[in-house]
Amino acid sequence: MTGEIELVSDDDGLVVAGERSAVERFLEHAGLLSSAGELELSKLTTLLKASGEVAKTASDIAEQSALYLKLTPESAKRLKDAGGLMKTKTEGISHAMLGDPGKVNKWLQVEDGPASLLTNPAVLSGLGGLLSQFAQQSEAQELKTLLVKMDEKLDDLLRAQRDAVLAKMNRAAAAIKEAMTIRAHGGDPETLWDKVSGESATILEVQETALKALGALADKVEGKSKVGDLKRAIHEIEREAAIQLSILARCFELQDEFRVVELDHVLTTAPHTLDGHRLGVMEARRQRRESVLEHTQRLMERMDAAGGIANANIVLHARAARSVVESLNATAAVIEDFRVPLGIRTNRQALRAITWSEAVRDPKQLKVAGAEAGQKAVMVGGAVAVTGLGIVATKQKPSE
Repeated sequence: MTGEIELVSDDDGLVVAGERSAVERFLEHAGLLSSAGELELSKLTTLLKASGEVAKTASDIAEQSALYLKLTPESAKRLKDAGGLMKTKTEGISHAMLGDPGKVNKWLQVEDGPASLLTNPAVLSGLGGLLSQFAQQSEAQELKTLLVKMDEKLDDLLRAQRDAVLAKMNRAAAAIKEAMTIRAHGGDPETLWDKVSGESATILEVQETALKALGALADKVEGKSKVGDLKRAIHEIEREAAIQLSILARCFELQDEFRVVELDHVLTTAPHTLDGHRLGVMEARRQRRESVLEHTQRLMERMDAAGGIANANIVLHARAARSVVESLNATAAVIEDFRVPLGIRTNRQALRAITWSEAVRDPKQLKVAGAEAGQKAVMVGGAVAVTGLGIVATKQKPSE
């Protein structure tokens, strides 16, 4: 069918294949063309030969154009709302065939049928491997961008502390960078694998240490109820979290690129195991996301609780309380930025610091202030007085 295209997805990304003009028209109609990247279907010939497929099938596949799109939560929702794709016998892979996208009324109209080339089991297995590679590369690129942003916010001392840890991975980073550079020019997968095969352990060791350090930060505010103590702890957490998240971003970037070279090696040397290896890589990424979410969520829950304590002590500690809230919001923003490349979206709302004017009209705030002062806080003609201390706050704010 002229203008026919096929869609293949693993939930992280989407391949759109067919005649070039039809592929571009479909993505343009969806408003996603500018975000798509080139995918070389010719790499699938290795799998087709290994599975005994005839040369014509390999030729037909190689002649098609294919573009890859990383599925953001928004684009994944659009795909699902439009009808979604149908699951295939290849685990984790969904497929749909469309007529000419310029002649359909809906954004997605599934027309699954026997004319499909990409539903060949060997082809789907290979496409799954390519999708996994693209997901790793896309994530690595986003992490590179994030690292530049994070680096700008680190002062010289924090940057030096971070770089001292990252130095442990210099050899691994250099080997992976060289392999990815040669790969971009069509280098031999087996030779590239020899360059990087022993480097993953170093990355994982640094990664695990950073995750533990990040998790330990949550304990720094445990049991603290005084605003001054919370201020010191939250400021320390803000600085330390920036270091550990920067280290983790670099670890994850290198690990993603390592997996790209690894999948190339498997495709070349053991194509019959590619599907299982792809699923293992997907599971490893899922576990990594869960670990990041667990550690950062626990940290933010403890920090938000600290922010609540600070916000309840505005009358006597307005300046320190505001500092606590500002610091924890800054840390939360860094955590949110770090989560995005990993596909984790939580949309946390920033905590708002209660103003002193609001606080002095709140009986609970006055009660807390009175309890801390060891006296009873009372209202006197629209002003606040903490009796027994000689402190009277008029309608004007005190020095904060």
